[in-house]
Amino acid sequence: MLDVLVIGGGNAALCAALMAREAGASVLVLEAAPRAWRGGNSGHTRNLRCMHDAPQDVLTDAYPEEEFWQDLLKVTGGQTNEPMARLAIRHSSNCRGWMHKHGVRFQPSLSGTLHLSRTNAFFMGGGKALMNAYYRSAERLGVKIRYETPVDRLELHDGRFVAAHAGGERIEARACVVASGGFESNLDWMREAWGQNEAGQWPADQFAIRGTRFNMGVLLKDLIAQGADTVGDPTQSHCVAIDARAPLYDGGICTRVDCVSLGVVVNQNAERFYDEGEDFWPKRYAIWGRLVAQQPGQVGYSVIDAKAVGRFMPPVFPGEKADSLEQLARQLGLDAQAFVKTIRDYNAACREGSFDHAVLDDCHTEGLSPAKTHWARPIDTAPYYGYALKPGITFTYLGMKVHEDTAVRFGGQPSPNLFAAGEIMAGNVLGKGYTAGVGMTIGTAFGRIAGVESARAAMKSGATLAPA
Repeated sequence: MLDVLVIGGGNAALCAALMAREAGASVLVLEAAPRAWRGGNSGHTRNLRCMHDAPQDVLTDAYPEEEFWQDLLKVTGGQTNEPMARLAIRHSSNCRGWMHKHGVRFQPSLSGTLHLSRTNAFFMGGGKALMNAYYRSAERLGVKIRYETPVDRLELHDGRFVAAHAGGERIEARACVVASGGFESNLDWMREAWGQNEAGQWPADQFAIRGTRFNMGVLLKDLIAQGADTVGDPTQSHCVAIDARAPLYDGGICTRVDCVSLGVVVNQNAERFYDEGEDFWPKRYAIWGRLVAQQPGQVGYSVIDAKAVGRFMPPVFPGEKADSLEQLARQLGLDAQAFVKTIRDYNAACREGSFDHAVLDDCHTEGLSPAKTHWARPIDTAPYYGYALKPGITFTYLGMKVHEDTAVRFGGQPSPNLFAAGEIMAGNVLGKGYTAGVGMTIGTAFGRIAGVESARAAMKSGATLAPA
């Protein structure tokens, strides 16, 4: 009998498969996507947030555990499990040597990736190269991989994994790791979760899915139906304000608009609705999708002037460009009088100090609601630019409630041989909010743990393991 079955094909799944194989288990990976689209959302990633106490190759200075924890605590508003979060943080300090052994290479942070040279290690070639390296290593070690094999349901007995059903096939294993992602690609489920707003709109109808179209939440729903313990709010997610012209699926990072902190954001009524300078962009970019989702029509407009050009990673699509605010308003489809008033009120409230986008500077507004806390400079230098925004969902936070061993819980009791890793359990750490690279931290840490635990469970059930 197969020792370990891994369901999913992204970062967490491959980390689990590699660790289980290194422990001597026979491993089969079932990836729902075709080979060309393998890797789930991980193929769209760029970096891993890493704890470190001193400079390390591509990482500068130090990023100690307590600072990492405080960053996570702030963005989640306390909606996080501290022991689970700290476990992931500590694992991030020692995983890169293992990753390098499996062919992953790193590079210094790129120009325009704000404030990340100290906290985040960038993958050379991005997430696609990361996943290709893992797949090559898995194949070399004898991990079996099957593509285009979505799993319909799990066969369980009193919380114990028995078999997975894929189409008409029944696949038994001594242990199983579920790393099949969230449910963001299931548009009907997203619509149900978000419901209607006060205006009678269905916000989820305007969402784009930044990553894979294959995260349908089939096993998440199946496990919930079978009584697995859950964590998280189905409306909470990694949700970014992206270019409104982005495709429905797989737009990835290039659809992100990163100039928010350098200007203002208005809604369809030409009104500002949140502090654009609240904190560094890597700690705030993933709240703006939800903010835009709460606006009329689920749309926003990021507006900058010529002073901001060159200070952010430019989006793949050029924005609207105009020589006057009135002209820009017309091009964006906004009421020109209301738009100009909003910008003039903002300009009048700006108290310029020493502008520095690399620090939390003293450029702020006074007497304006909402305030802009940092990097507040008048929008007064033509040409002016505007980018229409819509919500872009990366992954959802509703998932399996697990403890440090990653075992799926049923009525508070751990399954002896069913484990969860990656986005399907990320809600244990991310109740809301996000900070750049922490999704890969969670997937790598708990994927590796799940791999070890699944191999151990297989051995307990009678497998004779031998090192890979």
